[in-house]
Amino acid sequence: MKTVSIHIVTFNSVDYINDCLVGVFRQTYPIEQVIVVDNASNDGTIEIVSKWSDKVHLVQNSVNNGFAGGHNQAIRQTETDYCLILNPDVVLEPGYIQNLLRVIVDNPLAGSATGKLLFKANPTLIDSTGLIINRARRAFDRGAHQPSDTYQQAEEVFGVSGAAAFYSRDMIDDISVNGEFFDEDFFAYKEDVDVAWRAQLLGWKAYFEPSAIAFHERGWKEGGRSAKPLFVRRLSYINRYKMMLKNDRFSDAVKHFIPLLGYELLSLGYALVREPKLLGAWLDFIRKLPELRAKRSIIQKKRKASIHEVNKWFGK
Repeated sequence: MKTVSIHIVTFNSVDYINDCLVGVFRQTYPIEQVIVVDNASNDGTIEIVSKWSDKVHLVQNSVNNGFAGGHNQAIRQTETDYCLILNPDVVLEPGYIQNLLRVIVDNPLAGSATGKLLFKANPTLIDSTGLIINRARRAFDRGAHQPSDTYQQAEEVFGVSGAAAFYSRDMIDDISVNGEFFDEDFFAYKEDVDVAWRAQLLGWKAYFEPSAIAFHERGWKEGGRSAKPLFVRRLSYINRYKMMLKNDRFSDAVKHFIPLLGYELLSLGYALVREPKLLGAWLDFIRKLPELRAKRSIIQKKRKASIHEVNKWFGK
């Protein structure tokens, strides 16, 4: 029997974590280990998780290591065949893992899988059925805000959302760079897209299975983008460029020059007029440029996929 571990990274997740753990322990497939890595919460999250101490291995960080750092910690502490990366604001239906295993186990090139994530507040709408990426290198949740009775066909996708992502250990080991599966230079935001792109380059496939259902709360509901702290907006902005530097090829980008240029002009104009403080994120990019270039070299040397196999995922 294939072994599975579930990894949850929390930061001030007191409103969600108990429901999340209830869903975890209702799974019809046996779970070998559940790890919660807490990134220095101060809202009572630790107290809630501690009530599950007989079933959960809790790792308490003294500082916030971010999504990437926290999940890399959990990955290093497990040796299971598969890992479910789970947000604390996601509640799984009982068959989530079992249904994904059915898709992924028999395909040696299947490195990741996802189910159908629905909005917890309105489960008649889809939150995500995987990731898509366009020619401007902008990534989106596939099927977002579409009716929940759509996307009923199991199929291959570009990648999977980090909210409830099922990864094989073989893929984790193969595509990790310098011991990091999630790039810790990202801290948080778009690290799942980066993993998806890297996995495609190295010849791995991702799958969507509609019978695996989960419900996602989604943070920052009130006030939209303006409600997000500046550091969050900066991460979301600059991590796209980090991802492109590591994974893209000049020859591929040239083919999509017009949509790329159009988006860059719009993005720069928006930043200059509406959010000039976003541009401070470039200082971090410049500081990390040597590390990013070194990672790019490792990834591109290991590249297995053909230009066609990668470019087919870049939509309009």
